[in-house]
This record gives sequence, structure tokens and C-alpha cells, in this order.
Amino acid sequence: MKKYRGIYLKNDKEIGLMREANRLVSVILDMLGETIKPGISTMDLENVAVKACEDFGVQPGFKGYQGFPFALCCSVNEEIVHGFPSEKRILNEGDIVSIDMGVVYKGFNGDSARTYPVGKVAPETQQLLDVTRDSLMKGIEQVKAGNNLYDVSKAIQDYAESFGFGIVRRYVGHGIGRNLHEKPEIPNFVPAGLPGVTLRTGMALAIEPMVTQGSYEVEVLPDNWTAVTKDRKLAAHFEHTVAVTSDGADILSIS
Repeated sequence: MKKYRGIYLKNDKEIGLMREANRLVSVILDMLGETIKPGISTMDLENVAVKACEDFGVQPGFKGYQGFPFALCCSVNEEIVHGFPSEKRILNEGDIVSIDMGVVYKGFNGDSARTYPVGKVAPETQQLLDVTRDSLMKGIEQVKAGNNLYDVSKAIQDYAESFGFGIVRRYVGHGIGRNLHEKPEIPNFVPAGLPGVTLRTGMALAIEPMVTQGSYEVEVLPDNWTAVTKDRKLAAHFEHTVAVTSDGADILSIS
């Protein structure tokens, strides 16, 4: 596998394996979206995902990763990322739940995230979801060989902040391949004073804006995993894994 500035460049065969890994993640996220409704627990979602992995013959990408104990990150309302599924956490009408999911297929990782409304949500909540999803797509529009990585970051930041929302700084996107997290880090904001990296064909990137209704400041709960907004306002999270081509982004995490 070739490297450029410490970043693994994938060949067509490797991108093909990543495409299948990510397609399966997308299928499972579709299944979870059909499952989400008021009255279910976040552990119900974990159980659906684990069974789907068994049925598809793939390994959950997150379970056991750096000690994380579940297949899914289930983050409700003010929880930004890394929330634990729980039988005690019941979803209520008007909640939102962010699901981050990964699988390993033939040695390659898939990774994607979506935030779902639970039943009917308030208009300002739906706007947060829409803007976060659209900010991801604005970033993906900048994925093209020859562009700078921070073109992606700027597009995401400019779009989300134009609606008065906050962009989480503590957690960023990442390269992906045989490892769940590879170089480069992909911030959803433009870091001051850093040059960025030129995008090259063969890079695979997991781009994942996390957007808040208020401050971008974060706290981590006593479980040492669950990240919440410091002001306890809502947060949304969307993620796609894409391959860099000369023509633009090839979105791998679609079914």
C-alpha cells in the first residue's frame, strides 16, 4: 500500500473492499432508521446492529476498539458522540439519536453516522439535522485530488456557522482503511496556522461534522466515553466515508 505524507493510498481493489464494508454499514443504518420510534431503548438498536453483523458475516468495527464495549455509538439529544446503548435509555417523541456504526469486511473498515428524529421533532431541531447533513455534503463537494484538505473543513464550518450553529472542535474526521482511524485528521473547522494536506487519488476519508445548537464546547461523562455539549443543547452528527478521485468524491457509504 502506497503512502503520501504518512497517509495510505488505496488501490482499486482495496477501494472495492471498502465500498462493500461501507455499503453494509449503510444497509444497517437503514435498518436502524426503520426501527427507531418512541418507546424503544437504545439497546434495542444495538441488538439490531449486532444481529445484522452476524447475518452479513462481518465484525462490528467499534466493539472492543480502544476498549469501547458496544457495536454502536448511540448518542441522544445533547450527547455528541460515543454514547453507550442502554436498556434504560428509552427514546421519547421529539428526541434525536445519533448512530455511529462501523464494520470490518475482509480486513477493511466501513464507518458512517446519521442522526435520526424520534417521531415528530420541533422545527428548530429538524433544522439542526438538515444543516448538519448538508454541511457534510458541502464538505464532500470539496473532495477532489489537488484540493487542500482544509477546503473540506472550511466548507463545513462556513455552512454550519452561517446558521448560527457551533462546530465541535474536540472530535474530527479521519483517514480510514485497514485501520479505523488513519491519517489524516479531518477537522470540521480551519485550524489556525496549519498548512493542510493536498488531497490525492487513493485517499479514503471519513468526514463527520458534529454540529451543536449552542456552544461547541464539550464535556465527557464519567463513563469516559460519552461526549455531551457543555451547555446541554442539542447536537447532531453525520458521516460518510469517501474515496478521493480526480473527478471528486466517490461516496462509499451508500446502499
